[in-house]
Amino acid sequence: MTEVHIHAEHDHDHHHDHDHHHHDHHDEATRWWERIAAALHLPGYGHDHGYEHLAQDAALRDNALGIRTVKLALLALGLTTLIQVFIYVASGSVALLADTVHNLGDALNSVPLWIAFVLARRSATKRYTYGYRRAEDIAGLLIVLSIGFSAAYILWESFQKFINPQPLQNMGWVALASLVGFVGNEAVALMQIRVGRKIGSDAMVADGLHARTDGLTSLAVLLAVAGVWLGFPILDPIIGLLIGVAILFITRDAAVSMWYRLMDAVDPKIVEAAEAAIREHEAIKHIQRLQMRWLGHRLHAEVIVGLSPHLTVSESERIVDHINHHLYHALPNLEKVTTAVIPWHADKPAFGQESRHHIAIA
Repeated sequence: MTEVHIHAEHDHDHHHDHDHHHHDHHDEATRWWERIAAALHLPGYGHDHGYEHLAQDAALRDNALGIRTVKLALLALGLTTLIQVFIYVASGSVALLADTVHNLGDALNSVPLWIAFVLARRSATKRYTYGYRRAEDIAGLLIVLSIGFSAAYILWESFQKFINPQPLQNMGWVALASLVGFVGNEAVALMQIRVGRKIGSDAMVADGLHARTDGLTSLAVLLAVAGVWLGFPILDPIIGLLIGVAILFITRDAAVSMWYRLMDAVDPKIVEAAEAAIREHEAIKHIQRLQMRWLGHRLHAEVIVGLSPHLTVSESERIVDHINHHLYHALPNLEKVTTAVIPWHADKPAFGQESRHHIAIA
């Protein structure tokens, strides 16, 4: 009996751009924000019908959406900083100047992510045979370091206020600037986290979490002003410490996510979904190997399945194509799947005898 070896590689052209499920348990504030965001055509909200016609490849569509989101985030944070500059000029508060410069520096942290999305468009080369999508994970690592720095900064400042308390001046202006900072950063955070989860970009989610940390920092200033007005100035360093600790937890979660990406880790639920999709085909006798990893925000898979040795090459190819098509529908972020077929015998393997000693068995 002739053994059948099939290697089929397919690129994924299907992507789920529409989310038609609206959960009734969302609170009214969330629904209002989604309506406003959809009306303004912000990325990740509403229905992006244009992408279906502008690009055939899901990776290109997601990449374009990522770049557009980063541009809007930079625009929003730049506008927020500009408003704070005007408030600083009107108030003359040195504290506001420091916070404004800090926000400007944090806004520029989105630039590495922008560069990563642009690099992802470049074709693979003989040196970079998988392309440049790992740059997105490197950008995410830089963002995590920036979040950690923000946590350390606010904890240090709060500690210094315990030792050397400084009275707040121009409290009305400070409160206005902090409110502007919180609203601007939180709007960016909501947009980036939503889009990042939609396209599978942990780096963009990390950048959204970074914007949220800046919003929390601004909120701490607002609460401190309220404490001073109420006659409890000690609330300033206390709230600062609490928010600093909260940012440490955000840093931990973002660091874990980026560690998983850098170590080629995949959510076990995704692997289980792929296994379930493969096992639905009666022709599959055995799943010899299933490996998956992220390249940027796109998922790649390598599969080895056992089929009956009595199948012809054409029959095996049709089964492989059907399985791959099923996987693309089951895993929306899947961009490429490479499937190998081996003849399967229940009693003993009848394949890979010559090269077996070169292969590390997982």
